[in-house]
Amino acid sequence: MSTYDPLYQAHCQGEAFASSYWASTCQLEKPMAPPQRDHTYDVIVIGGGFTGLLSAFYLATEFNQKVCILEANQVGFGASARNAGFALPSSGRLSALQMGKKWGVEIAQQIYHEYQTAVSRVAELIDQHDIECDKQEQGYIKIAHSHNAAKGLLSGLEYSQNVLNDNHLSFIHNDELQANYINTPNSFGAVRTTHGFGLNPLKLVRSYKSLVQQVGVDLYEQSLAQQLVKKGQAYRVKVNDIHITAKKVIIAGNAYNNRQIHHHLNNRYLPILSSILVTRPLSTDELIATGLKTHQVMMDTRTLKYYYRLLPDNRLLFGGRGAVFGKDQAKLKYRHHLEAALKHSFPALQNCHSEYHWHGYIAAALDDHPHIYCEDNLAYAIGYCGSGVAFSAQAAYRLAQMVSGQPVPKLPIYQTPAPKFPFATLSRLGQYGFYNLAILKDRLY
Repeated sequence: MSTYDPLYQAHCQGEAFASSYWASTCQLEKPMAPPQRDHTYDVIVIGGGFTGLLSAFYLATEFNQKVCILEANQVGFGASARNAGFALPSSGRLSALQMGKKWGVEIAQQIYHEYQTAVSRVAELIDQHDIECDKQEQGYIKIAHSHNAAKGLLSGLEYSQNVLNDNHLSFIHNDELQANYINTPNSFGAVRTTHGFGLNPLKLVRSYKSLVQQVGVDLYEQSLAQQLVKKGQAYRVKVNDIHITAKKVIIAGNAYNNRQIHHHLNNRYLPILSSILVTRPLSTDELIATGLKTHQVMMDTRTLKYYYRLLPDNRLLFGGRGAVFGKDQAKLKYRHHLEAALKHSFPALQNCHSEYHWHGYIAAALDDHPHIYCEDNLAYAIGYCGSGVAFSAQAAYRLAQMVSGQPVPKLPIYQTPAPKFPFATLSRLGQYGFYNLAILKDRLY
C-alpha cells in the first residue's frame, strides 16, 4: 500500500485507487484521456473531486462559462471517495459555541446557515438528478462519551437552538439512546439533528462526474497540472507538453494538492490521515446484541473521534484517526488499534473481523475553519477537516460565484486566505504531541 504523504511529496499522480468498500460497489471506469492539444477556457478547475466537479457544474449551468477539469488521477481517487459518506451540517473544527465566541452572534448565525444549506444542497442535487448513491435515513447522532461531554453537548444544543435558530436538534437521554438507536457502553446521552444523512461517496462523486459531462464541461483524467504561471491577464497550466489557458483558475485538490505548482496553498493546511474499517454483514443476532436499530450516522465526542454507521447491507462502518506520519499508514498496528476501538465500542463483535480497511487525507486549517478564497482570479477551497461531503457543495457554489464576479456573503470563511502553518514541515511532531494530549484528555474528561 502506498505511503504517500502530501505534506512532503509533490503530488499523487500514479498512486493506486483506494481498495475501499466503496470501490467494491462500483466497477472502475477507464480513465478519460488527457488533453491532446492546446486549449483556451474561461475557467480551469484543478482537481476532480466533489469541489472541483460541482464548481465546474455551477460555472457551466448558472454562469455560462466554458470550463475544463484537470484530474491528476481518476475521479474518485482522493478524499471524495475515501471518506465515510457522512453528509453533515458542519465544517472545520469549531463548535457552535466556539463560532459565537470567535465571530460574534451575527456572523456565527450566517456561517452556521452556510453549513446547514450545504446539506440541503446535496440532498437537492440527489433528488433533482435522480442520483443513486445509497442515501440512508435522515439523522446524525453525536454521542457523549462522558458526563462532562454530555453537559457540553447540552450547552451547545441550547446555544444552537436559541441563538443560531436551529430547529433540527433534540437531546436524547441515555435510556432512549439505548432503547431506540444504539446500545453502546460508556454513552451518556446524545444530541441528534434530523439534518444529516449517510451515502456512498464514490457513487455520488461519479454521478457528479456524469453531470459535468452532460453540461459540456471538458474533463481530463490522468492530467497532472505540472506548471501554473500567469501570462498577462491569463493563467497557463502545463499538462505533459500541452498548455491550457484561462483567465481564471480554481484549485480544488484539498489535501491532495500538487506542492510543485500550488505554492499559493503550500503550508496553509495540514493533511491528516483518517482510517476506516468495514465489517462483513452483521447477523440478526449480532444486530440485536449491539443494539443497532438505525442506519443514521453517528459520532462520539472524543477529541480524537470515532464515527460509525450501519450500511445498507448491514455491514458496520467504523472510522477514526490513522497514523500521524504518512510513511506509517500501512503498518498493521494502526489497523489493529482501530479494530480494538471498534470492539471496545461494540463488545458483541469480538469475533467479527473487518473485511475492508483503507485511509485517506483530510485537510485542517490552522484556525480550524474552512477558507474559500479568491484573489487575482485564482481561487481555492481548503480546510473542511473531514466534513467535505456536504460543505464541498456549498463551497463549490461560492467558488463559481467568486470567479464569475458575483458577490458572496461577507464572511470570514469567504474573505480571508487560509493562514500558514509556522514551521510546516515540522507540523507532524506537533500533531503527534496533540494526539497524545487528546488521548489523555479523553480519558480524564
